[in-house]
Formats: sequence, C-alpha cells, structure tokens
Amino acid sequence: MIEDDTGKLIAAAGGTERDIGDALRAVGPERAVQLLADELIHRADLEDLPHAEAVVRFACHLGERTVNHLVHVSKGSARHLADAGESERATAPDVTVRYDTPELVRAVFGPTSARTSATRRVEWHTTDPIGPHSEVPRTAPLVQRLLRGTVPGPDDLAELSLRFGSDKWGLHFYTPLFERHFASLRDRPLTLLELGIGGFDDPEAGGGSLRLWRRYFHRAMICGVDIAEKTVAAGGRIRSFCGSQTDPVFLDSVLERVGPPDVVIDDASHRCADVIASFRHLFPALRPGGLYVVEDLQTSYWPRYGGSSEELSSPATSMGFLKTLADAVNHEELNGPAPDAVDEFGPHVVSVHFYHNLAVIEKGTNKEGTLPSWHPARAG
Repeated sequence: MIEDDTGKLIAAAGGTERDIGDALRAVGPERAVQLLADELIHRADLEDLPHAEAVVRFACHLGERTVNHLVHVSKGSARHLADAGESERATAPDVTVRYDTPELVRAVFGPTSARTSATRRVEWHTTDPIGPHSEVPRTAPLVQRLLRGTVPGPDDLAELSLRFGSDKWGLHFYTPLFERHFASLRDRPLTLLELGIGGFDDPEAGGGSLRLWRRYFHRAMICGVDIAEKTVAAGGRIRSFCGSQTDPVFLDSVLERVGPPDVVIDDASHRCADVIASFRHLFPALRPGGLYVVEDLQTSYWPRYGGSSEELSSPATSMGFLKTLADAVNHEELNGPAPDAVDEFGPHVVSVHFYHNLAVIEKGTNKEGTLPSWHPARAG
C-alpha cells in the first residue's frame, strides 16, 4: 500500500491503539482530521442534498487536545474552511460532531468489525427545525449523510457505477461479476491499479471507475494509469499516473511508488498486444492472492485491435493468450512441450474465470504436484 498519510491511517486503523497513536503522530493530528473529514465528504453524496447548507465542526479529541476542523456544505458540495483561508473564529458552526480521534480513524478506515461510535456526540447550535411541526434540526439530514461514512453500507456496484459515470454497468454488465470476486476483499487494506482512466485525451473527463472503486473499497488506495494526462480523478485516496501501459520503465516507476498491487484491472487500449504486454509485466508484481482482471475482450476478435475471428487460439490475441493460462493452471500435468506462457505463469496462476468479454485471473502458489508415476491411473 502507498505509504502516504492516508495509507498510514488505513494501515493503522486495523491495528492496535498504539498503532493508531503512532500514525497520528506521524501524520499530525490536524492533517489526519482533515483527511478523515475529506473521506466522509466523499462518501456522503452531498449532491443528493442540493438545498442543504451548514457549517459543520469536527471536534476530534486526542488526550487533552482537541483538533477543530470546519466544513462548509452548500449547494450539494463541501469545502474545508481552513483550505479557503477562513478563520475558525470568524465562522460559527451550525453543528459540532465530537469524536475521539482514534475511534474516528477506525470508523472511517478500519475493518467493519472494529467500527464503533461510542465517543461520538452531536451538538446542535441552531434550533431551526425541518418543518413547523418538527423538532428535528434542519441540518440533521446533512449530518446524517456525513456520518454515514462511518457505518459500512451494502454499496451496490451497479448503482455506484451509474452514480459515478462508469460504463461497468449499462454499456457493459460487469458489476455482478466484480462483486462475485471482490466481495471478500472489501474489508482489507489494499492497492487497486486500473489501466485506463477514461475520457480519452480530455484531462477533465473520465475517472468514474476510480471513484467507483474508492467508494466500494473503503480501505484501499486507488491508482489509475492513462496515456493522457488526467486531473479529474486525483485527490483523496486516488492517485493517477500518465504513461503507456506497455512501457516497462514507466510501469516499474508506478510500482515503485504504489507497491505491489492487490488488484489490477486492464480497461485501457484493449489492443491485444497491449493487453498481453501489460499482463506479462504486471502479473508478476501482483501480490499472492491478488486478482488480475481484463475487460472488453470482444476486441480479441476484431482485426482493428489485433484480434481475429478465425485464429481463435492464436497467442497473439488477448483470448488466445489467456486461454493458455487455463493450461497453465494444470502445468504439472503436461508431459510434452508447452507454450511459453504455461511455463512462465503456471506456478503462479491458481484459477482463470472467463465471462462475456471479461476474464479474472487469480494469483497464488500453484505447485500442488501431480499423481505419482506408480499410480494406476497413469499406466499406459
């Protein structure tokens, strides 16, 4: 995982109180509270509350010290008042949310089983009700949205795909397949690397999938690679890198910065040669137990992308290459010469799953062995 300030908080959130304390000292309490507030803003979907407006103070306690951080919500978005250069004393909050800082770290970035709200207190500074016959403050729905990020929700990938403008549901229908393979990973601190940010050469377009993954994997660092310079998706737990998916020097520089990925998703050029080159370079860097996903495999049959509908097993096409990985799973059973990919990846490919235009390859140790030579089944 990336060892930046957010990565330190995520790693510590699954550890002991001492681990969290060490991380808070390394990051700095003020910086930590800002990162926690920023993550809660991202998870709140404030655009659904376009008319809500309030100043929310996060009062986070750490021993005898309290760190106050102000967030101004207006017109469906939020900004950190400290970032805007506004004095905390000059703006009276409408509501204060109090937390012990270590507990908030766990609530935002910790595993689901460790999340609690024992020290959380909400103080309303305005008495303006939602309606004439209500005793609920008008800011209650907004605060509920901000705090829902501390409670793990059953996020539906299809809904998230539509919300963030990803084509993983709608143009394609990949989200049920992703949920099948990714559900067990959601609660882990991990690094996801996606090739292809989207939006072609427009620096302000694309990034929907990265935002989707940031929401779905609440403890993950999300990294995107695109051949065009992108600014749309940067920030929070998202990192973007500009370069070619087939450039080994560039890919090594990315891996040096983000560390071994737990998940790689190839949604980039879809050209067969590029898909194969990226897999050859990145699969060895994948952590054991990790998943490598290749999207849009329909291009394996299209000549424009280097594919073929006649030579279905050609190792120069995406599907032809990936089919050899099915033999790689059983590499220990082969008695004769095998394709290079079988020898290269066989000891490390545990499973290969094919779906409509999608493949998922699992990495692990594939050295189970075969039946001994004396076994009757091997006779003849």
